[in-house]
Amino acid sequence: MSVNSLIWRSLKKNLKNYYLYIFALVFSVALYFSFVTLQYDPSMDPMKGTIKGEASIRSASILLIAIVTIFLVYANNIFMKRRSKEIAMYQLVGMNKSKVFTILNTENSILYFGSLLAGIFVGFSFSKLLMLILIRITNVDNLAKLNFSTEALIQTAVVFIGIFLITMLVNYFFIKRKGILDLFHTVSSTEMKTKKISVWEVLIGLLGLLLIITGYYVSSMLFDGDFGTINELFMAMIFILDSVIIGTYFFYKGSIRFLFNLIRRKKNGYLTIQDVLSLSSIMFRMKSNAMLLTVITTVSALSIGLLSLSYIAYYSVEKQAERNVTADFSIANTKEVPLFEDALQEKKIGYEEKKVNVIQVYTDLEEITAKSFEEVNYTTDHMPMPLVSDTAVDGLNLKPDEIKFTGYSDMIATLVQFKDSGTVQLESPDGHIPLTYVGIDKKPIVSSYFTGGGMPVMIVDESVYEKLAKKPDPSIQLESSVHTGITIKNEANLEKANEVFLETVDSDMNDSRYQQILDQKNSMGLLFFVVAFLGLTFLITSGCILYFKQMDEGEEELPNYTILRKLGFTEGDLLKGIIAKQIFNFGIPLIIGLCHGYFAVQSGWFFFGSDLWTPMLIVMVLYTGLYSIFGILSVLYYKKLIKKAL
Repeated sequence: MSVNSLIWRSLKKNLKNYYLYIFALVFSVALYFSFVTLQYDPSMDPMKGTIKGEASIRSASILLIAIVTIFLVYANNIFMKRRSKEIAMYQLVGMNKSKVFTILNTENSILYFGSLLAGIFVGFSFSKLLMLILIRITNVDNLAKLNFSTEALIQTAVVFIGIFLITMLVNYFFIKRKGILDLFHTVSSTEMKTKKISVWEVLIGLLGLLLIITGYYVSSMLFDGDFGTINELFMAMIFILDSVIIGTYFFYKGSIRFLFNLIRRKKNGYLTIQDVLSLSSIMFRMKSNAMLLTVITTVSALSIGLLSLSYIAYYSVEKQAERNVTADFSIANTKEVPLFEDALQEKKIGYEEKKVNVIQVYTDLEEITAKSFEEVNYTTDHMPMPLVSDTAVDGLNLKPDEIKFTGYSDMIATLVQFKDSGTVQLESPDGHIPLTYVGIDKKPIVSSYFTGGGMPVMIVDESVYEKLAKKPDPSIQLESSVHTGITIKNEANLEKANEVFLETVDSDMNDSRYQQILDQKNSMGLLFFVVAFLGLTFLITSGCILYFKQMDEGEEELPNYTILRKLGFTEGDLLKGIIAKQIFNFGIPLIIGLCHGYFAVQSGWFFFGSDLWTPMLIVMVLYTGLYSIFGILSVLYYKKLIKKAL
């Protein structure tokens, strides 16, 4: 028989084993090509025209290459492992390792480049849908035209030819280093020696739980604002990341086997068939699976965390704009107010105007703050802050000796905690003015131009304001001291009013809430799309890897299922144990990943937006639903194996 005939017969014979590998190839190529097609599409230019947009696209592209490479190398390793006995048989009949490598490499080349072409076709079709989704979430008014990109084709071909060379090199060393006996015993070679649980293993498991709990505790301290500087926050986040990841690995390495051993001991050795197929199987493989489960858990937590934070940023765009721009249009340049109002009247657009006088005053906040403002280059005993009269706030009437704060960002609230009571000292040319602090509200009353992007505004009695406004400190006063808020009476005219604003007002001191929402949805929408794309990639690749692993284990355990069926156990008996096993293999990494993701998001969500629970819960529910599909597919595969076993 010629080598070509042997290759063809081997290809047809093993085709049923190749479908997963083909799926992995087609999926990876389609995923990458569709993303790169978007990257080079002309309709993407308005979205990636900024430095941040371009950087996010390029970074995502590089990260995607890394994910796809790891995924395909892992799938190829499983493929080679399942054919190890076949490789050994080739050598037994007299073939040298070079000829065996040639046969396998030729088969792999046919599959690889065939899948590459199929993946490009699927990816090109899929890119149309991705473009529509992207335009939808970024609010960019552009037609989604399906343009075939030669640059995307070349880039995809170069990347996947490079990955092919890597897999070919891995296969070469696999065949070269393995002897015939090693190839026959490749399956479960890492699990051949089963030992009793040692004291060291128990200690490792307890240390893992301790590290996870410690990481969660430090994360909860971030919730409460116990770290008041950027450096402290950064070091705390690094510590949390390290302790949780290492703790997760130690937990899988020691705690799982210990806990399952306690359950088994509690049963006094009387194990049901379900216990044997779940408890015993998990304990048997836990040492070798610890690293894989750690990676899956970490990837899940990373995906959930990044998706939640990016969705928080996108979801909070409108509220953030309302905080920064307190009316439909906020104008600090008083010279441009009449120009804008005249233009509105000319277009017959009804509006309401509200003016607020604002001055900057040095303030001593030592008595009411729990943290310093060193990170923003201010000290609490001599800090410039905006001040307005209580007449500017509807329904508020302060006493001459009272002061109230309002309008501060969630980030400032985390970095600096204000006490419930105390005395605030206002500096004036005539000396310090002590006022009783009566609380703080979140509602903003002036634009971010006056607040430095998030600092609270002080409100005092009209008499106190007039006294300070007579002799303001010229060294800290802004160019403008009047905030003019213009609200459009009919929301239907808001878009037209925004066009008028852009035509008549040029100063950076002025803001349009409508325009800010559009700009933020554009940039945040692009960021969310990129992160969502990568998150989906993480989800599918990790789910596929875990699914491939379960398929591999199922093939190894098939002789055991055959014996159990011959002993009289029904398909239902075996399936109950299998379901319990899959609930653990897929459920535990998911649950722990959700916990890790929750604490990660909680520790820094305030840097990204103003809403937490709704976007985070949406992400977690969707992630759980999609991830569960792989667990269901795994159970269905085992069901086929059980039917095949008899």
